[in-house]
Amino acid sequence: MTLQRQIGFWLACLAAFIAFLYLFSGILMPFVAALILAYLLDPVVDRLQKAGLSRLWGTVIVMLLVTLAFLIVLLSVAPVLVNQLASFIAKVPGYIARIQILITEQGGPLIERLGGTERLSEIQSALSGGLGDAAKWAGGVLTSIISGGSTIVGVLSLLVLTPVIAFYLLLDWDHMVEKVDGWLPRQHAPVVRELARDMDRTVAGFLRGQALLCLILGLFYAVALSLIGLNFGFLIGIIAGVISFIPFVGSITGLLIGGGVAIAQFWPDYVSIIAVLGVFAIGQFIEGNILQPKLLGNAVGLHPVWLMFSLLAFGSLFGFVGVLLAVPVAAAIGVLVRFALGQYLASAFFRGKPPSRMAQPDKPAP
Repeated sequence: MTLQRQIGFWLACLAAFIAFLYLFSGILMPFVAALILAYLLDPVVDRLQKAGLSRLWGTVIVMLLVTLAFLIVLLSVAPVLVNQLASFIAKVPGYIARIQILITEQGGPLIERLGGTERLSEIQSALSGGLGDAAKWAGGVLTSIISGGSTIVGVLSLLVLTPVIAFYLLLDWDHMVEKVDGWLPRQHAPVVRELARDMDRTVAGFLRGQALLCLILGLFYAVALSLIGLNFGFLIGIIAGVISFIPFVGSITGLLIGGGVAIAQFWPDYVSIIAVLGVFAIGQFIEGNILQPKLLGNAVGLHPVWLMFSLLAFGSLFGFVGVLLAVPVAAAIGVLVRFALGQYLASAFFRGKPPSRMAQPDKPAP
């Protein structure tokens, strides 16, 4: 097969994959979630097999433990989060009004000295409009998330179908891998297997490490903010921890929301406000200097900018299913790009052909 045909074949496969996601994105969420869950749990089942259990019993034990742990967390944490979320949404307008009043009162004398009362009224109206627009935007984002990925039918299908699908995927995981390996073109099978191993290391390292990182940060933020006495501290901490899989976004989001609530709640108690800000500063230090080096290391290969772009792009194209697929697909594309770049740097096209020697004129006979 010529190079042009190989490129055409893989481009056709990519187009078919994108078309499939676009057409069936509305029903793929439990399947994608189950695929990710089975992928993460397969090493655990493999270890149970090495310990002497059959694949069936290993899968049953693992899925029962995971389902039990999920139910415990759901029944203990979900009611608190739902109640705090409903109360927080109801109090957002009051917090915005409180912050607006504080900014006007504290900054009013300085603004009057610089630009007079007209300038102060302009800043007040601009501030009111900006905060109102921000509240509307946040409400629109929340509404779109709820309507797009968390409707009653969607949640029920996710909770009921995901464990069942994950069970069957986990039970047949090794068989499926062997089947796909048998479809590889024999000439390129070693290269494809090496690329697949690189993708597996990247995806597994990121998903498992980042999941543990988000869990630790979420618990730290939630407990610390609750001990300080911040209203909705548990909710804000969990949100900041969950979205910490996007570098810096979790801590910045938590800092903005927590700082705003702290100012509206504690002002003029500077100690409590600084304590809330200090929680996120400590969390960012722990994340950057302890958790990321220990849990992720330097071999993940996912640049923060590339990760953010993939999450936004896939989320915009395919909704919540795209968000679930963004990290594995981004990792796979990163491995392929690095491989292609290595091939290019090793090619004669990059190095250039050595200049051909110019023909020397014949010397005249003596």
